[in-house]
Amino acid sequence: MDFSNETAITLGAKIKAKEVGVVELTKSALEKAKASADKLNIYTLIDEETALQQAEEVQKRLDSGEELSPIAGVPMAVKDNICTKGQLTSCGSKMLHNYKPTFDATSVVKLNEAGAVSIGKLNMDEFAMGSSTETSVYGVTRNPWDIERVPGGSSGGSAAAVADGSAVYTLGSDTGGSIRQPCSFCGVTGIKPTYGTVSRYGLIAFASGLDQIGPVARNIEDAAHILQITAGEDVHDSTAVRGHKFDFSGSFSGDIKGMKIGIPKQCFAEGLDEEVKKNVLQAVKELEKLGCTVGEFDFPFLDAAIPTYYVIACAEASSNLSRYDGVKYGYRAEGVDNIGDLITKSRAEGFGMEVKRRIMLGTFVLSSGHFDAYYLTGLKVRKLIHQNFAEAHKNFDLVLTPTAPTPAYKIGENISDPIKMYLGDIFTASVNLAGLPAASIPCGFSESGLPIGLQLIGRPFDEATIVKAAHAYQQTTDWHTKKAGEAK
Repeated sequence: MDFSNETAITLGAKIKAKEVGVVELTKSALEKAKASADKLNIYTLIDEETALQQAEEVQKRLDSGEELSPIAGVPMAVKDNICTKGQLTSCGSKMLHNYKPTFDATSVVKLNEAGAVSIGKLNMDEFAMGSSTETSVYGVTRNPWDIERVPGGSSGGSAAAVADGSAVYTLGSDTGGSIRQPCSFCGVTGIKPTYGTVSRYGLIAFASGLDQIGPVARNIEDAAHILQITAGEDVHDSTAVRGHKFDFSGSFSGDIKGMKIGIPKQCFAEGLDEEVKKNVLQAVKELEKLGCTVGEFDFPFLDAAIPTYYVIACAEASSNLSRYDGVKYGYRAEGVDNIGDLITKSRAEGFGMEVKRRIMLGTFVLSSGHFDAYYLTGLKVRKLIHQNFAEAHKNFDLVLTPTAPTPAYKIGENISDPIKMYLGDIFTASVNLAGLPAASIPCGFSESGLPIGLQLIGRPFDEATIVKAAHAYQQTTDWHTKKAGEAK
């Protein structure tokens, strides 16, 4: 069965109307995933047995009359740093080559309760550290639009699976743009929620003060439904929001007349690809036709976002990853005589180069004599970035930027130049530092047929306004409906 033109909502409706069976749909997804495995390397695990068991169970629940979500039974997949009970969850790292959690992440529990069917786990940059999905121990994931190019990262597998059509929606994680940037590169839609919207319980930490789980889907309506299922409080996560109701039912009217959208002046300065600039500005014109008022504002701390992000994120990573020592679980080196050598050799052999680089940088900025100059200064600049957004949101309902400064680049092009790679997060990292919600939606293509995305940034816990604007835009454009190879 070819469901590549279907959204999660439409497929869910067909399942409930008994036009298609859950098992039949799941088998099709599994076949698609296996067929593209060698070509694209999207999955770290395709679990046919578990997927079909889930499909049969969901079908029974539906047949019994149980009221499930509008997307129950629709095939999906989960990023490899989100825990799934009994399934290998390795973070794309040799360090966790044999780790099978004894529990599900809260987001997975909520989706399972709503009738999710997961076909497997998705490739990613090792421990979510990267912007291209080139640092995984499983090898490079390729972009379905051009297999010589990266899908973005670290949730490259999450975006590529949706673009490829093997999964209708996926879960990813976003620490500095890791959902939004791959969505831009792969021509799909993703939401990075406000920090605390979705429980981090079961998300293997990179930087605990920045990480968020979020949905990747074919359009914003699907993404909003997934977010509504996974959002909310959790006794296992003290940072998860309490007492806030997430309801996007009023976000699909298509009426955004009078909405105010702000654009940072610095976003269209030197360094932005001309084709990205042209397509994003064309999208701005489309939003104006829909009744939005667009204005500019000054964002003087945009250039400071990347160094601030990497100081803070690496500091947290050096702390979080200290638990991987070859003693308790994970990779353990052989041929050592004492505990010191065991830890040193296990970490040297178990971590890849990018992870080691970030651990060393984080340890440096936290060390005596450097803490005030780097980490403390980073926290101060983070506060200024937060204040800059807060001031902008006094005048604008949303802030609009390009998602990434370029379309997808070629595999190997930036991997040897970490600074160039890091600058790819210039428009996304500040959002995580401020803890704000943001979405990336497709807004056009380059001359060579590569997808381009725009980013909408909202006020804290105001994902509904983002969804409303994105939905109105997608109702009048068809960029999000294109499949790989259909750019022109």
